[in-house]
Amino acid sequence: MILKNIELRHFRNYDKLQINLNKGINIIYGENGGGKTNILESIYVLTLTKSHRALLNYDLIKSGQEKALIKGTMLNEIPYNLEISLSKSKKQVKLDENPVNKLGEYISMMNVIIFYSEDLELIRGFPQTRRKYLNLQLSQISKNYYNTLNDYNKLLKVRNEYLKKISNHEEYDIGYFEILTEYLIEKSVFIYQMRQKYIERLNKICPQIYKDITKSKNFKIKYLPSIDFTSMDKETIRKEMSENLKNNYEKEVRFKTTLYGPHRDDFIFTLNDENLKNYGSQGQQRVAVLTLKLSEIQIFKDYKQNNPIVLLDDVFSELDNSKKNNLLKYINGDMQVIITTTDLDNIDSKIQEEAKLINIKHGKIVEEVK
Repeated sequence: MILKNIELRHFRNYDKLQINLNKGINIIYGENGGGKTNILESIYVLTLTKSHRALLNYDLIKSGQEKALIKGTMLNEIPYNLEISLSKSKKQVKLDENPVNKLGEYISMMNVIIFYSEDLELIRGFPQTRRKYLNLQLSQISKNYYNTLNDYNKLLKVRNEYLKKISNHEEYDIGYFEILTEYLIEKSVFIYQMRQKYIERLNKICPQIYKDITKSKNFKIKYLPSIDFTSMDKETIRKEMSENLKNNYEKEVRFKTTLYGPHRDDFIFTLNDENLKNYGSQGQQRVAVLTLKLSEIQIFKDYKQNNPIVLLDDVFSELDNSKKNNLLKYINGDMQVIITTTDLDNIDSKIQEEAKLINIKHGKIVEEVK
């Protein structure tokens, strides 16, 4: 999987920009504030239809402009022309100039993994940050997961509205509420199983990578579903979730919301069974997230029989030489890697020799080599 080029119009600090990318390593360098990170963000948005940094389309549009445009050509056995246009109230996605109505199919076509400074929020942040991340990774692997999650969220919204009606003693159809609950449980079974399998797969890869980087053993990622299931087979999940919702019906009516289900899940990073959020140093936390993402490279290869595109946003400045070498060991090879840095001295000269170098300054290309 290769992104051959990227074209921007009125995106972040760019009026207009076009870059051709190598199939191997690409290094975008320049001073802080020049727009290096914005290029990586544009690639992320183009492939996954949303930003890892901004919540609103408005934030992605250059000041004083009404719209932004991102275009690129993705080569995945055959070339695809991708396009995303953004206005303050609308986002339109196109594939080969045709509007995309099913985002799940679009997102699952391409795989991108980004490393950036705010990754530590995956450990330090709130559960919704980790759920959002897990959902996005699984959506890249499976369009069925994306579609099921969307269905689940729609059902959840309607069920919560019914709980408010019940709590406020408004008129409602109890039969319809029970049907909503059954459908919600049905969607939940698939989501729970996909999450469990994904984290199990991570835990077959993560411990060795963490050990390679730190020499420490017993690293693990633990899935924490909001319901303590005795087993993850379909019938057990269905039965125990149903019992849980029945037993907590009065509580949910009191709080006017659905208190149990995949929307309340979490996962944590542990070392020797201790939660790294509470007991890990910043260095241990940083390596834990690095380990997660390096493991995902292998998972994407296994699931999709293809390499993901790897985006490294000024990661090398935060790592010592030993950790840099361990990182490069896992990303070197035939995958496309796009790196940003303020200082080329942070990156080994041998890597620079193989890479395409792109110097960015104040939203413009100053120099492009290879």
